[in-house]
Amino acid sequence: MKDELKKYIKLNLEKDKSKSYRFKFGSFKNIFSAECFNEGEEEFTYEKKTNSISQYLKDNDKYSDFQTMLFKLIDERNLKDSDVYNKVNIDRRLFSKIRSDKNYHPSKETVILLGFSLELSELEIVELLDSASYSLPKNNYFDLIIRFCFINKIYNINNVNELLYDYDCKLLNV
Repeated sequence: MKDELKKYIKLNLEKDKSKSYRFKFGSFKNIFSAECFNEGEEEFTYEKKTNSISQYLKDNDKYSDFQTMLFKLIDERNLKDSDVYNKVNIDRRLFSKIRSDKNYHPSKETVILLGFSLELSELEIVELLDSASYSLPKNNYFDLIIRFCFINKIYNINNVNELLYDYDCKLLNV
């Protein structure tokens, strides 16, 4: 497992941090344009224009919020809430807050722990993290190791923490 992780990190760690992102905010007719390019290369520009902020929000409302997505995943697996939060030692009160408050924004670690509890696939954890405005970038060991664990179905938190420890990463609280 550790040798596989070492190979995975070697193949996937993005050391190039020279990417630049620029955001320009304009009038209500031109909501924004964003540019993403590598230093020294020609700029690539993505531009989205809408007539109003309400139209822009409506166009992008297709994405599920975290709470909806989480409880859909729990229901699909026919699990009880207590099965989910007990498996990864998430406090019952915190889980209750997630269930009852649609506007509650959990930490990235909480989302990852819930993903391990639900034994999600790589795609599912990426989508769940995205629904909470988080990601698993490939430019640091912690996120690569977490991604590796979901790819390889390593859901035991002690095993995950052992891999994180080997790379001097912050451990998941259990």
